[in-house]
Amino acid sequence: QVQLVESGGGLVQAGGSLRLSCVASGEIFATNTMAWYRQFPGKDRELVAQLTRDGSANYVDSVKGRFTILLNNAKNTMYLQMTSLKPEDTAIYYCYLERRGWLRYWGPGTQVTVSS
Repeated sequence: QVQLVESGGGLVQAGGSLRLSCVASGEIFATNTMAWYRQFPGKDRELVAQLTRDGSANYVDSVKGRFTILLNNAKNTMYLQMTSLKPEDTAIYYCYLERRGWLRYWGPGTQVTVSS
């Protein structure tokens, strides 16, 4: 089993910054992908940023240049550094981990609210 716990969400003004953290514990060996998703009210979750086993990082176009996904292997912690935040970034942000090609895990989510 894998446990994922996010933190760092909150209320911030437009143009501000937040750093989300996701601590992974349990059977995290053979992890292929870690990622951040977000969900807007009434919408499906969308991929924000992902980090693959070979170190490649990918971002949805709307956050390129503003968000950075980072991994600290020693702490089993993934981060999402968010800068120049916009009201349209307001969503619940979820941590995601995939291992062995078919095992998928989600954190409970953390709310990010950006005021105009």
